[in-house]
Amino acid sequence: MSAAQRQHLLSVSGLTVTFQTDAGELRAVDGLSFDLRPGEILGIVGESGSGKSVANLSILGLTRGPDTTISGRADFDGRDLITLDEEELRELRGNRISMIFQDPLSSLHPFYTVGKQLIEAIQVHRDVRKEEAAERAAQLLEMVGIPDARRRLDEYPHEFSGGMRQRAMIAMALANEPDVLIADEPTTALDVTTQAQILGLIKELRDRLGMAVIMITHDLGVIAEVADRVLVMYAGRAVESAPLDALFYDPQHPYTWGLLGSITRMDRPRAAKLAQIKGQPPSPLALPTGCKFRPRCPHAFDRCAIEPPLEPRAGDPAHADRCWLSPDEKRAKRVVEGGEIGLEAA
Repeated sequence: MSAAQRQHLLSVSGLTVTFQTDAGELRAVDGLSFDLRPGEILGIVGESGSGKSVANLSILGLTRGPDTTISGRADFDGRDLITLDEEELRELRGNRISMIFQDPLSSLHPFYTVGKQLIEAIQVHRDVRKEEAAERAAQLLEMVGIPDARRRLDEYPHEFSGGMRQRAMIAMALANEPDVLIADEPTTALDVTTQAQILGLIKELRDRLGMAVIMITHDLGVIAEVADRVLVMYAGRAVESAPLDALFYDPQHPYTWGLLGSITRMDRPRAAKLAQIKGQPPSPLALPTGCKFRPRCPHAFDRCAIEPPLEPRAGDPAHADRCWLSPDEKRAKRVVEGGEIGLEAA
């Protein structure tokens, strides 16, 4: 392991995930690389089908199967997660690395009480008596803001509201004090008020417990609330990586401009049209050559027939993108009507 890798809690390099289907080879993740630092929140954003969830599920070995091929590295605590066997991964999952899924109702078992499921999550990794695990479970529910926690241990998932179920899932993910929490669209099914509460809770728990968080979402508004750094994915590839402020105020990739332009803003007139990204993401069964965003990009030119590497281009070594346009060209082209950032139609 290199000195740089030792400075990171998780270091992913060249991750590629393909599935063999009746229609051919489906490349869901294509050479993805990123690092996660201790105590930070890394936001991974992109449209549905960009590969962000598959990448993180694959890191935990949750996409393995006879028709799946996973290559690359995912270094965590001196071990490559991609090469670990199932028993070694079970020791890590729910213990050192935990995951929150987007639909808590389908993630929690409907036939068991919330308390029973929390106690089981604790006892899988800790040699403690049931009474001790139950006390820990009550403390976890209290920590995530569920009132009357001891009584609610005996309730079933359907007796919890959507927001409370998601809090219970967060409690379960934190049961063994993980180093890394992966949150996969944790607010998708929640109303705006509850969404804000859950995001605030995740940030508060990060600050209190010191864990690192990977926040997976399609919503840059969510990213703006919690992330320290952002990785933008498109068609299985990382197309931009930057600190939060740099991504929002000086975005370098046209796809990022399109995502920013599609955010609903309270200061925009109601009649104003959102800047749209025309077309559809490419099929992972037939990815385009060159820049993967080229077929949808109004600023594509001849050089885009060759895919650019992900590298710093705007003078900031922490801000990398995958676009051939010069920084000056980007600043000129990304401004749309009203002076806002967006993807202007050609």
